Parts: sequence; structure tokens; C-alpha cells
Amino acid sequence: MTHQPTVALLGTGTMGAGMARNIAAAGLPLRVWNRSRDKAEALAGTGVHVAGSVVEAVTGADLVVTMLFDADSVAATMEHARGALGPDTVWVQETTVGVAGHDRLAALAGDLGVALVDAPVLGTRKPAEDGALVVLASGPEEVRPRVDPLFDAIGSRTLWVGPAGAGSRLKLAANAWVLTVVEGIAESLTLARALGLDPALFLEAVSGGAMDAPYVQLKGSAMLDGDFAPAFGLDGAAKDAGLVVDAARDAGVDLAVLEAVRAHIDRALEAGHGDKDMAATFLEH
Repeated sequence: MTHQPTVALLGTGTMGAGMARNIAAAGLPLRVWNRSRDKAEALAGTGVHVAGSVVEAVTGADLVVTMLFDADSVAATMEHARGALGPDTVWVQETTVGVAGHDRLAALAGDLGVALVDAPVLGTRKPAEDGALVVLASGPEEVRPRVDPLFDAIGSRTLWVGPAGAGSRLKLAANAWVLTVVEGIAESLTLARALGLDPALFLEAVSGGAMDAPYVQLKGSAMLDGDFAPAFGLDGAAKDAGLVVDAARDAGVDLAVLEAVRAHIDRALEAGHGDKDMAATFLEH
């Protein structure tokens, strides 16, 4: 019988909760920790052990997964794991942290003496709950078989893209597209309304054609319905937009559209919409 790795999942928020349920359903022994314990306690009774501390969660784990908010929260959490990680532990870092953030965490992994797999995911709450995330994995080839059971549990597809850090870079390119699309939908709906039209006509006009995409209908309908329950929070979108723009500047690339998108998302954040879905950027048009 193939050895099932013991998993410690640090972070059971919007994404982590769904991932935890799928990891447990796949039969992988799982311990979870969350800074706000009540979120982790919601997983009790689903084959998940809720740990009272980071040390309790990671001790004896084969794989330590971080699904938190940003590089600062990941680094602080993993510092709590110092001394409790085994020499063969693999750290699977799935938080979106950008290029500089990844480099910082890679240095920390070396200091902690663990192998690092950089593996951010594509998808929001529903794909996480459905086990349908796309994993953008990068890291040492020799550890890939050890993390495959985890990735099979949480995702519909795993794309290995190179050495650690490549996954974080590809995630920025993907998020640049997502952010542009969401802002573009908001602006098209706003323009239609300003021109005296029912903005729903925009969604009907593009429906089923080359200009359409499931995301266009999903986010556009949410905007028009005023449904801003967070599948991906505006606060996270603002953070990611900053990571994209910073990485582009460091690479010498001019992303003028993303600069404008970032400014508009920041304005929506300052207006108090951070706890809503990223589609709430529509409210500031």
C-alpha cells in the first residue's frame, strides 16, 4: 500500500477550508491550524485534527502547506514552526506572495532546513471546495512524487513549471489577466448604464461568443445583482494587484492598464469594500 503523507495545513480561510475537506476526503492524515481557531474548528468531525498551535500541527508532518494572506503572515507562521520540522519535511507554499515574497520565503526554507515547493493555485472558493483548483507547482524534481497525493486531492490539474519560484511568477501573470477582466467587466457595465442602456444587455450581447467567458458572466451577474459575498476578497485582490505591479516594475515592464486597475481597486478598498468580493470594484464606478 502506498504511503499516504501526513499533511499539516496552516490557514483555513476562504481557500484553506475547502482544501482541507478535500485532503481529508482523499484519506490523507490531516492536521490544521488557523490563527482564528473558530475557523479551524468548523472542520472538526470531518476527519481533520484541529491543532492548538503551529508546533502541534507540523510536528511529524511529511508536508506542511501554507495557505495564508501574504508573505508576512507566512513567514511569521513558519517561524513558529522552527525546531518542530523534520529533516525530510516538504514545505508546500501556496499563498500568493509575488516574486520578492517567494525569494524571502525560499531563504527562510533554507534556514529552516526544509525542501520548498512553490505551488500557488488558480481558483477561488468554489473550485477549492470542489477540489478543482489548478496547481502551478515548481520545485525540486525529487520531491514531486511526495506531493502528488496532495495536489491530486485539491486540484483538477497540476502544472509543473520549473524550479521553485516559477509557480509564483506564473500566478502573477494569471492574476494580471483576472484583475484586468474584472475591472473591464465593471467598466463595460458602467458605460452601458451611463449611455442609457440596461447594463445586462452587455452580458447578453457577448454571451456565447468569442468575447465571452464563464468568468465574464459570473462576475458581471454578481455585479448587477449586488452579490458581493467573497469568493475572492477585494483585500486580496488589492494585495495581488500590488504584487503584479511591483514585479512588472522590477522586470522593467510597463503595465499601464494594471497600474490603473490597481489604483481603482485601492480606491474601492479605501471606501470600505475590503471584506467584499473583488467584484465590488464595480461599486466605485
